[in-house]
Amino acid sequence: MGYVEVGCRVLLVTVFALALWSKISGREPWTRFVRSVRDMTPWRSTAVPVAVAAGEAAVIVLVATPLRWAGVLGFALAAALLGCFTVATALVVRRGAAVPCRCFGGASETPMGWTHVIRDLVLTALAVLGLAASTSFGIADVGMALIAGVAGAALGLVITRTDDLASLLR
Repeated sequence: MGYVEVGCRVLLVTVFALALWSKISGREPWTRFVRSVRDMTPWRSTAVPVAVAAGEAAVIVLVATPLRWAGVLGFALAAALLGCFTVATALVVRRGAAVPCRCFGGASETPMGWTHVIRDLVLTALAVLGLAASTSFGIADVGMALIAGVAGAALGLVITRTDDLASLLR
């Protein structure tokens, strides 16, 4: 694993773990998430929210597994999910629907906006970058790998708090 791959792995595990936990941590967060998905899409079943949660869990497991094939699959799945999230969010914003973003917190009332689309695009690009980096071999310096992992975790935490950061800047 190269340093970029390590950083991207830790970043995606951080982002997807916080996203998943915010949805499944209780009945109320799950209900709010399901309601927001129903407000976003024409589908009224719980199949889409369950598929999203299962996909997020699969990304976490695959990307956290320190095997090359697991990383490749995890990065590819993350890129596909994030691409879908980007399109879905852009469609909601474009039609002007005031659907709250439940990506990283069931209690958030912040309606989806273009900042959410940009965040999803950045995450998609980072998943693709991780996928490309997973073709490199070896780490020369464990200390640098640790720094890359810490940087990935820190950036992941910042990304999950973009709603809070945007409200502070307003």
